[in-house]
Amino acid sequence: MTSRKKEKYHFILDAALKVIAENGYHNAQVSRIAKEAGVADGTIYLYFKNKEDILISLFRDRLGDLVQLFHDSIQETDSADEALRKICEIHFTQLETNVNLAYVTQIELRQSSIELRKAIGEVVKTYIELIEKVLRQGIDAGLFHADLDVKLTRLLVFGAMDEVVTSWLISGRKYTLASQVDKTVDFFIRGLKA
Repeated sequence: MTSRKKEKYHFILDAALKVIAENGYHNAQVSRIAKEAGVADGTIYLYFKNKEDILISLFRDRLGDLVQLFHDSIQETDSADEALRKICEIHFTQLETNVNLAYVTQIELRQSSIELRKAIGEVVKTYIELIEKVLRQGIDAGLFHADLDVKLTRLLVFGAMDEVVTSWLISGRKYTLASQVDKTVDFFIRGLKA
């Protein structure tokens, strides 16, 4: 994709994020997304097959960026517990600074069709695998329990962070997600430490 096409693609994704967060996925019309992006309705279909494709692309793009941030940040850490802290910190701060993304990932995904959730689940898989890698690193270093069920624990860690963000949104964002990082990670570490 040329840089101009890439730029337009990202404008459309930004517009879709805003429109879906404000109106919900089912009420987000492609024409509204086009208007928000400043493009003609037909232009959307040069980049995306349909509205589902927009949402899947949005998750792929934004979660891809998030997973890249995780990878970059944990490269600089010395231990699995610090890597887990970085993941939680990035997860919370990125969603706190992008409330539209938080609404779409936490609220709209749960109201989508099974097919759409499966497609988005493939995108989330890389995030879950990253958590698994950190858990295995902790086991190998003797920091975490040797008999830890890694497959279950990776889901519990992801699910706990997911629930903290959902509760924050539902409560009307009355506190900061950043203030929840230490308590959340301390809870994980107490259960994981050998």
